[in-house]
Amino acid sequence: MAREARDGGRGRERERDRDGDELIDKLVTINRVAKVVKGGRRFAFAALVVVGDQKGRVGFGAGKAKEVPEAIRKATERAKRGMIRVPMKEGRTLHHDIEGHYGAGHVVLRSAPAGTGIIAGGPMRAVFETLGIGDVVAKSLGSRNPHNMVKATVAALANCASPRTVAARRGKKVADLFGTKREKEVTADV
Repeated sequence: MAREARDGGRGRERERDRDGDELIDKLVTINRVAKVVKGGRRFAFAALVVVGDQKGRVGFGAGKAKEVPEAIRKATERAKRGMIRVPMKEGRTLHHDIEGHYGAGHVVLRSAPAGTGIIAGGPMRAVFETLGIGDVVAKSLGSRNPHNMVKATVAALANCASPRTVAARRGKKVADLFGTKREKEVTADV
């Protein structure tokens, strides 16, 4: 599994998961951590990785090991185990605006018109790129810690609902949720 240096030094890898989908992983951050012991310090590396299939599935994972490649491998495995499916509008944006919280991390995600692109900070951008969202506006209002930002973003995406699921939950048809143009004209005349 050779890694190519792209995206400003971040590694990127494509491989197939159990379902046959091609997965893309993005390395969000690597941190050197130290454990102080009697003889001095022992260094290890902590990695945060986001994995997705660019078709609506995304997951994140953290791993720690004595060597960087092993930490990345552990993080990637955890990310694959914890993937979630996110409903997308027209395959390019979110169905509705949503907020996400995790610890001190607070993010606001907004759907955007076609051609907007991904307007988001570093860790959130990695999540959207691996998820396959092409148009979104996101803002981090809380912690700048990459772990909290990624977890808050995934928490927000986990709470996204498509009109079909909302209609099923309420026992209605999708058309009843939005109403038709004719119904709006009739209620305006009355």
